[in-house]
Amino acid sequence: MKILGIDSSGIVASVAVTEGETLLAEYTVNYKKTHSQTLLPMLDEVAKMTELDLDTIDAIAVAAGPGSFTGLRIGSATAKGLGLALKKPLIPVPTADALAYNLYDVKGLICPIMDARRNQVYTGIYRFEDHKLSVVKEQFAAGILELLEELNSLGEEVTFLGDGVPVFCERIKENLKVPYSFAPAHVNRQRAAAVAALGEVYYKEGKAQSAMEHTPDYLRVSQAEREREERLKKENAL
Repeated sequence: MKILGIDSSGIVASVAVTEGETLLAEYTVNYKKTHSQTLLPMLDEVAKMTELDLDTIDAIAVAAGPGSFTGLRIGSATAKGLGLALKKPLIPVPTADALAYNLYDVKGLICPIMDARRNQVYTGIYRFEDHKLSVVKEQFAAGILELLEELNSLGEEVTFLGDGVPVFCERIKENLKVPYSFAPAHVNRQRAAAVAALGEVYYKEGKAQSAMEHTPDYLRVSQAEREREERLKKENAL
């Protein structure tokens, strides 16, 4: 299968094309650029460099969330637009799943953490069993201390990755009682290659959907929506 992978769930913007066991191309930028400005030009550059006819891809794998609300909307809109234009199915890949897949066959637990502000993280708990990604706990939103308590209770070595690591590394050092390590730079952020590779696995498990069906998984409401709810509660209380 030839899979186009897209990830704009965080600061990182990433586009990749895989064909079977081969990564044909990957373009990843971790810099303060607006994804709406960079994602399509990146895709265009990948297509040019690999002489890729987009009609030949079999499916589009997209990081489906959680993550940056704006980034997820841009990635979703891009994937949906391409899916509709090319008449190709979409494969929604949970962001934390794809991050964990970066650490293929690592021993012990894998814990992606994405900074969700207010001492919260988007996370999940994974391990590899028989060379396959196994979900110990599906992705969820939690306070960093709550997550560390849960990892302590599991009593296993943990490898962390994601943009939450530099934010919460001191908390981890202070509160985690099990052995731990942090993934190195080349595999510690979102990568579209992981989205595409895991997307093929999920496609074969029947997890594809039409472009019209796809919506991002935010895990929680946005700050603007929370503030609106709080304002309405105050108004109703008067």
